[in-house]
Amino acid sequence: MSDPKDSGGASIAIGVFDGVHLGHRYLFERMVEESAREGLSTTCLTLDPDPELVLHPERTPQALCSLDARVSFLRSAGIERVDVLPFTNAVADQSAFEFLSWVQRAQGLRALWAGSDFALGKDRSGTLKVIEEIGRSLGFKVCAVPPLQDGGRVISSTWIRESLEQGDVHQAMELLGRPYAIEGQVAEGARRGRLLGFPTANVIPPLGRALPADGVYVVRVLVKDVDHYGVANLGARPTFDENQRLLETHLLDFDGDLYGDTLEIQFLERLRGVERFPTVDDLRAQIGRDVVSAREAVTGLVKSGPSGESRGAVN
Repeated sequence: MSDPKDSGGASIAIGVFDGVHLGHRYLFERMVEESAREGLSTTCLTLDPDPELVLHPERTPQALCSLDARVSFLRSAGIERVDVLPFTNAVADQSAFEFLSWVQRAQGLRALWAGSDFALGKDRSGTLKVIEEIGRSLGFKVCAVPPLQDGGRVISSTWIRESLEQGDVHQAMELLGRPYAIEGQVAEGARRGRLLGFPTANVIPPLGRALPADGVYVVRVLVKDVDHYGVANLGARPTFDENQRLLETHLLDFDGDLYGDTLEIQFLERLRGVERFPTVDDLRAQIGRDVVSAREAVTGLVKSGPSGESRGAVN
């Protein structure tokens, strides 16, 4: 990391910030506004991998976005500088004082911004009260921000994962402030969708990422910086006795070769669960109904106007 600037120092937030959801953005909004008034720069130290993966690998938390996307979202929240801090056992073994002393030397720490349940250092012994004492010793202040709530519940990455597990991608979108998305490269498939009359772009879901419940979804797909709507099947293909979990997306009103392209698939609405159909003709008929339902949903999104579109925009 480079030397701190010759300015008045930096306001710094430290954490994973998985998904960069509305709760995170609420903290960053306060941080950016206050720092501008005080003449401080803003920095985010985002930990990677998630400390849970290092300290409790058996829990295998599923990430809400890729590291590249996380950094991009943090920058779009108004943070001037984003540094990725590799989280290792050596970092975990540091005391709060050791770690914050290093942050101050490396980054010019003048204000530490955190949620009210924040803690760091070995065994999370550096609670806010402890950090405030360290701040008085090292010369920085602590700015604690109460958590943002929705309906009386704190907005959190855990809540978003729970919503995805239930297939409630609309709730996940409300908590994230944008549609939940999966990125992946289009792979060669059995080309069965084309034979059924509904060609699909097949993506193998990335490892380590949270996924919505298996089912059929209305999606928006970013293809080479152009948005397309579609209908996607996430899961196995029981009608054909195929168990590999795939994300198969049929783009509406699209004709082109996507093999090898990287797509961003945004989940907008769940239509139904994955089903086994008695015959291929029954499956074909249901896909036709899914496409009709997807078109109706898209029409509703378009009619919702600028506010509806902005809620679903990619940040």
